[in-house]
Amino acid sequence: MAAGSKQRPAPRGLVPPWEELRALVQLAVAEDLPQGDPTGALVGSVPAQALLVSREEGVLAGLPAVQLVLDEVSARLGTGRATAKLARSDGDRAGAGARLGELSGPAGTLLGSERTLLNLVGHLSGIATATARFVEAVAGTGTVVRDTRKTLPGLRAVEKYAVRCGGGQNHRMNLSEAILIKDNHAAALGGVGEALSALRANPSPLPVEVEVDDLEQLEAALSMGAGLVLLDNFSLDDITRAVARASACGTKLEASGGISLANVRAVAERGVHYVAIGAITHSAPALDVALDWTPA
Repeated sequence: MAAGSKQRPAPRGLVPPWEELRALVQLAVAEDLPQGDPTGALVGSVPAQALLVSREEGVLAGLPAVQLVLDEVSARLGTGRATAKLARSDGDRAGAGARLGELSGPAGTLLGSERTLLNLVGHLSGIATATARFVEAVAGTGTVVRDTRKTLPGLRAVEKYAVRCGGGQNHRMNLSEAILIKDNHAAALGGVGEALSALRANPSPLPVEVEVDDLEQLEAALSMGAGLVLLDNFSLDDITRAVARASACGTKLEASGGISLANVRAVAERGVHYVAIGAITHSAPALDVALDWTPA
């Protein structure tokens, strides 16, 4: 990270993944400024100011990246340091036209930073906004919205942070963190029961979850004492049956597959503990944020 960037305490326990965020900013700036900014150089280093503005309503994420980008661009271009005075924090809801902060400093630094910081804030705020919509849709049911590993390479830590900004929870961060026996694992071992038998023969201290495709596989998982079962593409009626069976065994259930804003509440009202939503990371549209130039 370039000199001068500071970590600010995040509100409500939302701590950004600073190491991954710095690395991402360095990569993004290097990609955008491989040999300087000849257009920005026409403007030079005259004092300048700009407002960071949300063009639409949404939940914010990625604001800590703004100062990181300004410092990285300043160091790379040698145009002088710019500063961001943020008016909002990650996890805040902003309306259309809301001022998120004011940037000031040499024009060349602001111009060289503009697209990179807007890309990051827009993308991460889009994920936070999509997550918040699902969280609001299941409010009062007790069901928790969780993400998946359907993230862009190199962006997983910051995208999952954005999920937390939107009020969701993270599933495993990577394959090393937990055991999730999915359909292909079961197929390779001969079935759900056989897969759980293999795990019993090779016990692990890691959290364990097993995916099932139908009620028959659920029975196999319950008979082996599974503590958490993922219901993949179950109908609402089958989710109801699964909840009744799993409740009797003290097993928690997570629903996944084919879940959208249109049906997520119906799924949650069946009594599952979690819903896994890949779309909040892999398909979230960016929040429209802009940098509006103001007189210095």
